[in-house]
Amino acid sequence: MKDKVTIHTLKRLKQSGQKICMVTAYDATFARILDEGGADVLLVGDSLGMVIQGQDSTLPVTMDQMVYHSAAVSRGAKRAHVVGDMPFMSYQVSPQEAVRNAGRLVSEGNVGSVKLEGGAEFADTVRAIVRASIPVMGHLGLTPQSVHKMGGYVVQGRDEDAARRMLDDALALEAAGAYAMVLEGVPLELARTITQSLKIPTIGIGAGKHCDGQVLVCYDLLGMNPDFKPKFVKRFANLHGNITEAANTFFDEVRAGTFPDEDHSFKATKGIRLVTPTPVVPDAEVAVEGAEKVGGIYGAPV
Repeated sequence: MKDKVTIHTLKRLKQSGQKICMVTAYDATFARILDEGGADVLLVGDSLGMVIQGQDSTLPVTMDQMVYHSAAVSRGAKRAHVVGDMPFMSYQVSPQEAVRNAGRLVSEGNVGSVKLEGGAEFADTVRAIVRASIPVMGHLGLTPQSVHKMGGYVVQGRDEDAARRMLDDALALEAAGAYAMVLEGVPLELARTITQSLKIPTIGIGAGKHCDGQVLVCYDLLGMNPDFKPKFVKRFANLHGNITEAANTFFDEVRAGTFPDEDHSFKATKGIRLVTPTPVVPDAEVAVEGAEKVGGIYGAPV
């Protein structure tokens, strides 16, 4: 196994020009598979609200749920750096509460860092979390927790004023101590400018090829939801079709009585002779000569 990826590894990758590969994971099995596949970073995203729970947004996701899924992913990851999302209202109230919740993701979820959405307005929060020795990844552009404020899931930073604000936000988060930055739903020209302006790595999703790395939701890149295909998603497999076909074959064999066959059944090592037990009448007392009276429930003495 290669050396464990840390935040310092990611900075070195930016400096060397090698792209960073990040993907979401929500459980130990996917974490192990993606880790073995070569992921540098596994993000336990609050996108689990939509992908796993079937919610309309990430807003209902709780801190307890993020801790639970982070712990599962951390158990499956061996090499990849694990980042846990700070869910809605886990860091917005105060820096003190943010530190406390970030600490839960580290101590209970066993993540290596946390990610939070927002710009310069959260610089003090980032600074407080970093001061507590917890690395922070920023997230700018299309920030799903601000879906109501943005008026939907729309590309951000398309005009000059918005682009300038986003660049200022990125510089503010870097100055506050963020070790990396996710850029989501951002024009590729702006993403390139931000990437060139920062010393820390940028990881894009719908932000073009100039970022220092890329991230996709694992279910999206594996083609598990045929009804969801935004412009920035490329399907590298069609697991929806494969899984559906496998499930149909299983159902057909069960209904036909061909599964399980002898190859998928256990056999006794020696001949077994079983006597069919006499049915026990509930609540009835059975008198046995030379023995205690027993009740009708599991032969318990009465």
